[in-house]
Amino acid sequence: MSKFPLADLSKVRTISLHKRKSKAAVPSFGKACNAGDARRFLDTLPGFLKAADFNLFLKRVAAARRRGLPFHVLMGAHVIKVGLSPVIIDLMKCGIITGISLNSAGLIHDLELAFTGETSEDVQAGLDDGTFGMAAETGGLFAEVVQLAKKDSSGFGEAAGVFINKSKAKFRKYSLFSSAQKYRLPATVHLVVGADIVHQQNSFTAGPAAEASYRDFKILARILMDADKGGAVANVGSSVILPEVFLKALTVARNLKKQKCRLTTANFDMISHYRPLMNVVTRPTAKGGRGFNFIGHHEIMIPLLAWGLKSYIGEIK
Repeated sequence: MSKFPLADLSKVRTISLHKRKSKAAVPSFGKACNAGDARRFLDTLPGFLKAADFNLFLKRVAAARRRGLPFHVLMGAHVIKVGLSPVIIDLMKCGIITGISLNSAGLIHDLELAFTGETSEDVQAGLDDGTFGMAAETGGLFAEVVQLAKKDSSGFGEAAGVFINKSKAKFRKYSLFSSAQKYRLPATVHLVVGADIVHQQNSFTAGPAAEASYRDFKILARILMDADKGGAVANVGSSVILPEVFLKALTVARNLKKQKCRLTTANFDMISHYRPLMNVVTRPTAKGGRGFNFIGHHEIMIPLLAWGLKSYIGEIK
């Protein structure tokens, strides 16, 4: 029993997700691209600095996928909020992206999107009146995923995909987790208790949620055992959580399997952060492989990345 007083979450006032104003909606989302003239465009870029790095990263990912090695993508929730889910899903469908890892904010946005076609609330307005993150439906959906993961002893991400698809969520074609389950790809979720809006509601059960997230950590570590052979990992828009999880999971992978590092990594973000640079780009490739760092807005850089990858690789059967 705690010696200190606890906030009573059973008395928290919730609101309806359907009445909450959201800033991101399906009609504004990006769309999958065709390879088209991407190679012609890429060949016109100067052979210096980041332009040369970008083409080299594309070539290394293409080589990894032709050898049947993973291209795993770590993502912050911002990727969903700026409408990039259809672009990522298309790369999953084509067999270019072989798995995804998100923080639990990513799962929250994905659930809202799958069931309502909208996500991303006005934080300032909700903070001022105490309703930020208090959409009852969001907390309820998250809780159902946690309980399914507990029941099936599955990973968080796998349970999310199963739940969304079994529920026949109206906008599930825009869901990363639904698509991962549909294409039988691993999707992992990495939780920080107290950092997400659903933790404010009484429906959240920390123990089962943490256990499901820990199973996902072990799934990611196993994926990285294969990626270290010459596969690729990209971090898109996570400045702390996923770079930290990635470094620990990679340590486990290398502890369990001794091999020469041939890993290719890249960080895509809007500004340069310490942890992605060190934990994704620099440290993992210090003894072999190659790390890249690209700065630019996700809503421009990720469609460009997808265009280039589809041009270099096509579809992986």
